[in-house]
Amino acid sequence: MLHDLVEQYGPALVFVNVLAASLGLPVPAMPALVLFGAMAAMHPGSIGTQVAPVLVLAVFATLIGDSAWFLAGRLYGGNTLKTLCKLSLSRDTCVKKTERFFGRWGVRVLAVAKFIPGLSIVSVPMAGAMGTTYRQFLSFDGIGATLWSGTGLLIGVMFAPQIDMLFAGANRLGRLSAVVVATLLVLYALYRWQRRRQLIKKLAKARITVDDLHRAMNNTPPPVVFDIRSDEKRKLDPFIIPGALFADERQLSDILEKYPHDQKLVIYCSCPNEISAAWMAKQLAEAGFIDVLPLLGGLDAWRDSGRQTESLSVKPSTEVPPHITPKAV
Repeated sequence: MLHDLVEQYGPALVFVNVLAASLGLPVPAMPALVLFGAMAAMHPGSIGTQVAPVLVLAVFATLIGDSAWFLAGRLYGGNTLKTLCKLSLSRDTCVKKTERFFGRWGVRVLAVAKFIPGLSIVSVPMAGAMGTTYRQFLSFDGIGATLWSGTGLLIGVMFAPQIDMLFAGANRLGRLSAVVVATLLVLYALYRWQRRRQLIKKLAKARITVDDLHRAMNNTPPPVVFDIRSDEKRKLDPFIIPGALFADERQLSDILEKYPHDQKLVIYCSCPNEISAAWMAKQLAEAGFIDVLPLLGGLDAWRDSGRQTESLSVKPSTEVPPHITPKAV
């Protein structure tokens, strides 16, 4: 029965699965390719003849979905990445890591992006936002889609006997096996969503609002404000809160050496839930700083409130401001 279904609908199912996955939906695209490859190895006379067409369909489906995200990045720029922050079940720091990875390797990263969880869904719209030509995008994305699809089919061919044993066991269990797999997938998604929700709720109590920050900036001394967005995000949105300094959460030692622990620090990023800023604030608090808070809503909240921003045409200094007393050595 499975053989007949794969022979009749296999190519269409692979196409739909790969297209949905490239659009960002949580569907098992790689398992579909592996299954088809296994069935092709076990039935070379019928399904085996469809391997090449299925590979072409999988690449075509990937390019369709990725092109949609590329166009979204080209049209909406950094707003597309903010949308991904909202939709992702992973921490927003994962998006920032992907931005930095793209910044280091450029559009070439698309050749391997499909093999790294989370990298493809961010690097594709980022290629559009960063002004990559569509021809260059198609070249590297096509290479990546071919390698990824071909790898899935090859794995199926190589492990066909083992996969056949798994399905034989599943057939003995009947519909129960499908119910168990579906239930486990739903429980995993709910677990990731609940963890993210609990983290955001916990961090919401330890933030500073735009109005409070604006008032604090008129105090003496004012707080030190850190912009921890990636270099790539700053290129897409070249504005900062006036007086903000660039900082990297991977180099906390620089802040620890430069500022006294009683200095008030405010941290902002660009993700809607400020997870990166909240995580850095937590690390600094654990290192001994007594007054460090992430900015509620980040840079967008500051801008939406009508506050003034500063252009990055002149990069802000990363030196200790004159009103701050450097930490004693």
